[in-house]
Amino acid sequence: MAKVTSDYWDKKYEIDDFLYTKVENRFVVEYCSPLKPGRAIDLAGGEGRNSVWLAKQGWTVENIDFSPVALRKYSDYASEVGVASQCLATVADATTFVPQQDQVELGLIGYLQTPGSELKKAIRRLGKHVVQGGHLFGVWHARANLAGGFGGPRDPRVLPTVGFLKRALWGQGFDVIECKLRDGQIQTKEGLKPSITVVLLARKRG
Repeated sequence: MAKVTSDYWDKKYEIDDFLYTKVENRFVVEYCSPLKPGRAIDLAGGEGRNSVWLAKQGWTVENIDFSPVALRKYSDYASEVGVASQCLATVADATTFVPQQDQVELGLIGYLQTPGSELKKAIRRLGKHVVQGGHLFGVWHARANLAGGFGGPRDPRVLPTVGFLKRALWGQGFDVIECKLRDGQIQTKEGLKPSITVVLLARKRG
């Protein structure tokens, strides 16, 4: 399959409204609320709904995305709600990024739906920047969503499974706390729609 480009996403984000709304993902809230605020990377964070929510909780967040349009909207949103000083933006690809914050307490990936080899690279690269004792959290449309859920990609190659996500962290120094399917909901302009979601929470040993 052809690699999706930043130009493709720039065109999608070049609208007045937020493509995925300003409402933070409920699984990000559920799994990240108990964590002590520190430094975070939101990888492929798009318009920054989860980054801004983390900043409101006291985190210093770096949103790394390859769409300059999305990051401009994120920065404007952070300024609107008074957390701009805690919100960094870095234009970069998820597999080759060099963050401004080299070591963070939380690495977040929300709905980076990309082919398995690319996703594995992104997860492992993010994991290298998580400090010992820090956490990596991810949420995706699951492959099971093809049969029983709403929205999301219809290509199984960009829909991870529980087994794939666990294997992506093998040998990376993480203990998987939870990796499983959840009955999820996705935010649309028409409200919440049901979906099948896969979540991953892991802690770096040390």
